[in-house]
Amino acid sequence: MYLEYFQLNEEPFNIAPNPNLMYPSQRHQEAIAYLQYGLRGNGGFVMLTGEVGTGKTMVSRAVLADLPDDLHVAYVLNPTLNRIQLLQTVCEAFQIKLDETSDHKKLSDALQSFLVTSHEKGESCLLVVDEAQLLDFEALEQLRLFTNIETNDKKLLQIILIGQPELQEKLMKRELRQLAQRITARYHLLPLTEQETLEYINHRLQSVGSVRPLFDKKAIKAVFKYSKGTPRLINLLADRALMGAFAQGTAFVDSKLVKFASSEILGIVNETKSRWSFLSFFKGNKA
Repeated sequence: MYLEYFQLNEEPFNIAPNPNLMYPSQRHQEAIAYLQYGLRGNGGFVMLTGEVGTGKTMVSRAVLADLPDDLHVAYVLNPTLNRIQLLQTVCEAFQIKLDETSDHKKLSDALQSFLVTSHEKGESCLLVVDEAQLLDFEALEQLRLFTNIETNDKKLLQIILIGQPELQEKLMKRELRQLAQRITARYHLLPLTEQETLEYINHRLQSVGSVRPLFDKKAIKAVFKYSKGTPRLINLLADRALMGAFAQGTAFVDSKLVKFASSEILGIVNETKSRWSFLSFFKGNKA
């Protein structure tokens, strides 16, 4: 809606995890470095955690985009699975063809055969599990057993666990201590600082063709205040505020627009206790 008005090539604050728009904050660079370090090892687990919306998927996509061609990657997006279902999903993700898909032993044997054959060809295998905090103890133990498939000097399957802080708490349980001990690299992704929020917003705008800042300093402070530095919330607030600036015919976003955007996005009522919707606000004040 506002792209032509602000002379932008594409939406700067789309919440899809597009690595091309990734702001390389110190935290995100550290997270990528930790994952890459873990993947250079001889197998086992690598873990990335963070609160909702902090950019975990963006980081994982950036890491996966830089992997060698001889690496087979399986991605599990829905981990609310039992042991059999998890095995089935992993085999399907690796495109392992089976006549029987309900027998645990046959599934396990097929996966082991695939991993061994890949290793003999000089190829490696990586399993990425997103929202891993949803895995139950049985499924997590099944993942640990996957890493028992090994040679004398290398585990044949590397696993990246991506999840919310609850995953850390779950792995502190005594019954999962064997799995926790196999995590070779771990990183917890924190929200952005206020300075990083400013740089994040300007970076994404510049990435889509903006030749000038579109948020004034007070607007940036307001975005940080309401989002608490969480990238997903920054995107939602900034997108809605830009829409308001376009509707009003103004050249930039001020703190008032961000305030009204927050009432729409986060359900925060402004100082006047107005219940007006954000769209009604900028429609009535359009220049």
